[in-house]
Amino acid sequence: MPVQHVSLVVLAAGLGSRFGGTKQLAAVGPSGEAILDYTIIDAGRAGFDQVVLVIRHELTDLVVDHLRTVHGDGLDYRLVYQDDFGPSRAKPWGTGHAVLAAHEAVTGPFAVVNADDFYGRRAFEQLARALRGDAAPTRHHLVAYRLAETLSVSGTVSRGVCTASPAGELVSIVENLAIARDEHGEILSLESGRRFDADTPVSMNLWGLRPSILNELHRAWSTFSASHGTDPKAEFQLPTVIDATVAAGRATVGVEVTDARWMGVTYPDDLADVQARIGELIAAGGYPSPLR
Repeated sequence: MPVQHVSLVVLAAGLGSRFGGTKQLAAVGPSGEAILDYTIIDAGRAGFDQVVLVIRHELTDLVVDHLRTVHGDGLDYRLVYQDDFGPSRAKPWGTGHAVLAAHEAVTGPFAVVNADDFYGRRAFEQLARALRGDAAPTRHHLVAYRLAETLSVSGTVSRGVCTASPAGELVSIVENLAIARDEHGEILSLESGRRFDADTPVSMNLWGLRPSILNELHRAWSTFSASHGTDPKAEFQLPTVIDATVAAGRATVGVEVTDARWMGVTYPDDLADVQARIGELIAAGGYPSPLR
């Protein structure tokens, strides 16, 4: 029987428009390590044994050189190209489209992560346990974070706000835009005016998925591309498809809120804070330096 890999799918094709550059490779470690390098190490420690990076063609040389420099020649990884899948346009089509671009590279359960989000080792351990504990083909998992721990002091953020049942089952996930603290320290969406509790669970795109989700994505993409295939701004997002799939009763998603430490680089001013916090983790013995 062939070995079934548990893959880590890293979404790394973004343009980094708010950051102003290739933030998926921005150096946060003292030897030039990017956030995605710590993600690869943490996921590997938790049992994810194959790395799939979804990138754009123009990033190939940068990514290959970076991975070789940081990880050497022993890293098992595969590059797939988001700009090879679907109609061509300058801006990538979104996270759902990125996962679809990786469909031929995953044969078993897989995690989906953003390249520019630091999730923490405990979060990957939680996700690995969840995937091992329930192998039903339409059973998926989400590791969520407390909203207050995912804000940026440099500007607003968009977050997928989760509603879960008392048993920890995902009921809905809705994208809320322009979230920040107001002058009183309260958290709200500057777009809608909706206020949030600090402990509100939000998705940072740390999913544990079964291959059945790819069928849902293909179905939804056919409908989406027929309606929005010429729209330069439309986005085909993974949480939107999962939300619709759960609402239709074709899948279930278990939600675990983690106490792992999240970090992210949305704006240039976020970089120094992440570098300092990575330094603290290295000093505490969490990672070697250099990472290799």
